[in-house]
Amino acid sequence: MDLFEYQGKQFFAGYGMPVSDGEVAFTVDEAVAAAERLGMPVMVKAQVHTGGRGKAGGVKFAATVDDVREHAGNILGLDISGHVVGRVWIEKASDIAEEYYASFTLDRSAKKHLGMLSVEGGVEIEAVAEENPDAIAKIWVDTIDGLDEGTARQWVAAAGLSDAAVEGTVVILQQLYRAYVEGDADLVEVNPLILTDDGRVHVLDAKVTLDGNSTFRHESYAAYDETQPRDERETAAHAKGLQYVGLDGSVGVIANGAGLAMSTVDVVNQVGGSPANFLDIGGGANADVMAGALEVINNDPAVRSIFINIFGGITRGEEVANGIVEALDRVDIGAPIVIRLDGTNADEGRAILEPHLSDSLQMAPDMLSAARRAVELAGATEETGA
Repeated sequence: MDLFEYQGKQFFAGYGMPVSDGEVAFTVDEAVAAAERLGMPVMVKAQVHTGGRGKAGGVKFAATVDDVREHAGNILGLDISGHVVGRVWIEKASDIAEEYYASFTLDRSAKKHLGMLSVEGGVEIEAVAEENPDAIAKIWVDTIDGLDEGTARQWVAAAGLSDAAVEGTVVILQQLYRAYVEGDADLVEVNPLILTDDGRVHVLDAKVTLDGNSTFRHESYAAYDETQPRDERETAAHAKGLQYVGLDGSVGVIANGAGLAMSTVDVVNQVGGSPANFLDIGGGANADVMAGALEVINNDPAVRSIFINIFGGITRGEEVANGIVEALDRVDIGAPIVIRLDGTNADEGRAILEPHLSDSLQMAPDMLSAARRAVELAGATEETGA
């Protein structure tokens, strides 16, 4: 789950990190009222799940209430990289002496947490890494040992931060690491982390990605989940507990397992088609799950064919086949379906499906031929206008 900036700051504040006072606003009048309560000057900041807000005109300084009204009016409804601004964050403006960058994420190859710290804050870290990689001080933190004060202090020294920023940064880095681990985050990033004119180290921006699988440990994450950007298809899939991402193609994809679902999307592209979605039904392929998946895909008007790609491991082939047959009795499917079934008890599953095969329900022996057939059917359906 990607958090809005204001949510990330609220998240950080829960771990003691110093953030600016602010209020979220959904209308111009709410923005003005928030600014009046906070006191001028303020920043008016677009809240979207993407970067590049400043370059797109989504972050503005407001010295007066009239400025707030003007900027909020211009920013609300603004399209930033395909994300339409529906809320703004009104925040007390800060005096900035220096800007830094700090983050933690997982380095899967090293099986450790990767921390990055740089004196070149306020710039996308990818640009810093490409243009001046020596400006990034990296550490790898063992999950057992954690980040102690001594290590944090050495890290700050290696990054070359100003003497005035050392003590405050050491404390914040330890808080940031705690937020990352205890909050079950995939990424925590502060850019910029600032040194103010009066010598305080302060969090000026927040980028946080939380592990959605950890929500059972954090009741408060339900509020974050409600603000995730989803189209109608994704909202319906989410309500059914399905892992779904909408795409722009015409071949609906259902697979069991995230890796297989990604491979299925890739192979549809490989044979000249365009996937309409990524949909992972997980380890279960019973009738309820399969019916839910087919309903979601069937409600997408762009779908011209459906590719069900199942590899049975723990899930047995006959269970999958029975689930598909029962689901088809529940859901009135408009697009033809191609099934590839392999793995545990696949022969038994194919035997169950065999009597139900038709022009609208076909089976293929392998993933590549199934993808080709699904793409062919999508093209034929599109040509006939069905």
